[in-house]
Amino acid sequence: MEAESEPYVRLATLRTLHRVVADLNAARSLAGTLQAVVEGAVHGLGFDAAAVSLVRPDGDLVVAAVWELEESAMGGPSVLLGQVGSRESWDRLLGVSDHWGTLRFLPYDRGWAVASDIPRWIGDGAMPVYANDWHPADGLLAPMYSAGGDLLGVLSVDRPRSGKRPGAWTREALEMFSLQASIAIGNARLRAEMQRALARLEKEQQALRASEESFRQAFEYAPSGMAITELHGAGRGQLTRVNDALCRLLGRPRAVLRQQSFADLVHPDDRTLLERTSAESGRAELRLSRRDGGYQWVCLRNSIVADAAEGPSFLLTHVEDIEDRKRHELQLAHRASHDALTGLPNGAELKARLGRRLCALPQAVAAGHQAVPPGDSGHGGAGYAAALRPEDGFGGYPEHLFGDPHRTPVGYEGMDPAHGYGLPEGYPAVASAGAPDGANGYGDHVHAVVPPDHGPGGEIRTGPFRSSPPPAVEKGLAVLFCDLDGFKSINDRFGHNAGDAVLVEVARRLSGAVRDGDTVARFGGDEFVVLADGIGRDEAKDLAHRLRNAIIPPMRIDGRAMRVGVSLGIGWAGCGMSIEEVLHTADERMYDEKRARGGAVRGARGERSHRRAG
Repeated sequence: MEAESEPYVRLATLRTLHRVVADLNAARSLAGTLQAVVEGAVHGLGFDAAAVSLVRPDGDLVVAAVWELEESAMGGPSVLLGQVGSRESWDRLLGVSDHWGTLRFLPYDRGWAVASDIPRWIGDGAMPVYANDWHPADGLLAPMYSAGGDLLGVLSVDRPRSGKRPGAWTREALEMFSLQASIAIGNARLRAEMQRALARLEKEQQALRASEESFRQAFEYAPSGMAITELHGAGRGQLTRVNDALCRLLGRPRAVLRQQSFADLVHPDDRTLLERTSAESGRAELRLSRRDGGYQWVCLRNSIVADAAEGPSFLLTHVEDIEDRKRHELQLAHRASHDALTGLPNGAELKARLGRRLCALPQAVAAGHQAVPPGDSGHGGAGYAAALRPEDGFGGYPEHLFGDPHRTPVGYEGMDPAHGYGLPEGYPAVASAGAPDGANGYGDHVHAVVPPDHGPGGEIRTGPFRSSPPPAVEKGLAVLFCDLDGFKSINDRFGHNAGDAVLVEVARRLSGAVRDGDTVARFGGDEFVVLADGIGRDEAKDLAHRLRNAIIPPMRIDGRAMRVGVSLGIGWAGCGMSIEEVLHTADERMYDEKRARGGAVRGARGERSHRRAG
């Protein structure tokens, strides 16, 4: 080669470049194109070895193709295949290398710039003698870029066969070759993406056809109700398609349902809930009307079926029958909040109801918040409805149990409503009509205020929990603590079964002696507590007298006449007091009466006679 003239060398190189570039464009795949690049660099440009590091989707570079003229005893650069170098390390390497046009040359004395994660192979070539000789640790890199300027990869060449560092002509030829290689790699990637896209499209079309058939079968033969609702146009909200399961659930033929909407079928009390339920991933538990005139508890789950081009197309609704679950939920809620023996609210439910009537507002301030004096508000008046809202989970019951006050769910018939908790006549309302919500700083809360204790001359006594209140507030929430006398002897003499029967009879008598809306709860053992709201001090005393007279008469248990007495203590609940404080006050007054009557009292604090809880 050295004896030949330079023009002849350049012409031969051009012929070789033409051939290898043609090989680049003839490759049918990305892998074939990469292999043509490294082989062309070796056979067409006079290097012994070449490698291509390709940019991955995550930005790092992986050695994707290598070629060596003659495989060396040390294994050659083929050991680099598949090794990955970080983009940061490659950018640093290209930055510190000498710029030969678009090429990058890294002399051996700058090897410190090669990070440990960059794949590198150093052959066993001869050490340089002259300054222009190629060193085995030298490196020549040709970055390849897309038309948009993004890095596609790096072509690395090693060991020129001349043994010299490449001259201007070889550099120019390598630049031209790397440019053609970048175009070929870009085209190969585009072809690969198009082939993948076509294969994916065909696969998607097959999947779509299979999905449409699967959807049709799943919709038609689903064991639970399914419906498709129109989202646009004049038929918005109308049921356009229903399955057999929904027809059976509601007892309506398909032709009739397709002329209606869920708004036509929903229970009037659940209409607002239906309107609030979002179309996308919306879920609601409500009642739909049946053909026989009744209502069916269902769970609606919505999903939007959208077209890729036109957006939301229709609404798919899954209708699940939850009638049995609703009944079981009601039964479980009742068991959790009521005494198993007597059916009365238990201690936890008593505290929950009492806690809903108390707040942290001091008595003197709470009294000032009672804007309307006592009147004929009646049981279940505006103040009561605001204070005991079902959406607040009153009494531990789920919200859905209060949806229809006129419907008794299956499995709940015969339960005594007298154990409920209403607001009797005469209790002050929250605020005057037209007052904005929360105008008093406590929203719809009805403040409980301890009524004044009038002395013999009519003066108002002040207690530890209040200063002189407005005289208009004469009624409050009375807490009557009842403890049976003589119950232990019945348990000891006749057994626990007889004791249980006595407790059941006492619960029945107490429930019959209170007003509608008052709460009678079994607090534990032979202790009962009555909550009476909206009564004055004289009325509370009359109520205590009725309770005592109801319990005292003998009762017949298993053919035997049995009698128990009762000790009663009247306490008052007011805002600013804790639940424990209210119950403790009533409990202490009950024991004051027991001591005054000479009955058995506790020894150490908290000790009571042996009792059996129901």
